[in-house]
Amino acid sequence: MKRFFANANYDFLGLRRRAFAFSGAWIAAGLLLALVWQFSSGSWLNYGVDFAGGTLIQVQFSQPVSEGELRPVLDAVFPGTTITAFGGQNEFLIRAPVTGEATSDAAEVIPPALTERFGEIEIDRIEAVGAKVGGELQGRAALAIMLSFAATLVYLAFRFEWRFGLAAVIATAHDIVLTLGFIAATRIEVALPTVAAVLTIVGYSLNDTIVVFDRIRENLHSSARREDFTTILNRSINETLPRTVLTTTTTLVTLVALALFGGVIIRDFAVIMIVGIVLGTYSSIFVAAPALLLIEQRWPGERKKARVQRPARATV
Repeated sequence: MKRFFANANYDFLGLRRRAFAFSGAWIAAGLLLALVWQFSSGSWLNYGVDFAGGTLIQVQFSQPVSEGELRPVLDAVFPGTTITAFGGQNEFLIRAPVTGEATSDAAEVIPPALTERFGEIEIDRIEAVGAKVGGELQGRAALAIMLSFAATLVYLAFRFEWRFGLAAVIATAHDIVLTLGFIAATRIEVALPTVAAVLTIVGYSLNDTIVVFDRIRENLHSSARREDFTTILNRSINETLPRTVLTTTTTLVTLVALALFGGVIIRDFAVIMIVGIVLGTYSSIFVAAPALLLIEQRWPGERKKARVQRPARATV
């Protein structure tokens, strides 16, 4: 990979306006779809039992059963349930909405009704979460993501300087917003594994950005200090490009395998991670560095101030 990009000399900063336009269009589309879902279904995200509350029943039938046959039985005993084919053949995941503070009613009435209609069944699991608990989990998940942003800013401001920290937070926020837009658009169920995927994306995006920023800092303190800041940024990205591509490729191979062969339980997590990893790689090149350039132009650092204040060399 290093030999493949040995002479990489791409003008990534020259594409920053197109990158900003692409990201802006994605954010706008995600916002539009989120509003559509908010007004049509009451929530812009498809919250699962973990956050919305309710009862989840995983059931397996001994005979062939279709969703169409299950629907009348469930509507009769517990209206509002959703049915999803899950796992192996004749295996389904039934989600019943929360009814007040109690969530045990669905677990008490649904299995007997299914047994009476279809004969022997096997209940693999039953999970019940109250509405209050689901609301608390939503708040804690949002707090965890916000604290990760704050920790990112503090860490990078200490390791580099505040300009680098701000640029990294902008890039990471960009990845999270676009990932949430994808989740809202595709109606992937938001459960605890979803939050784990988002927090993992935060870490991956930050790690990828730090690699680029480390090289920028090295080049700023080398003989390249007389170069234009845009040139230094471009050179730093090109120098770290082999590592970026190799890391992203190997990670995506694993995640694609999980999405294809990991089963229904892990599939949503893997899909979110795939989107997040691609966005993290994209943002470390086309968002973090351009954001750092804009910040440097607006609030020049000590390097630029020193160059401006340096007296002109006397001529004889």
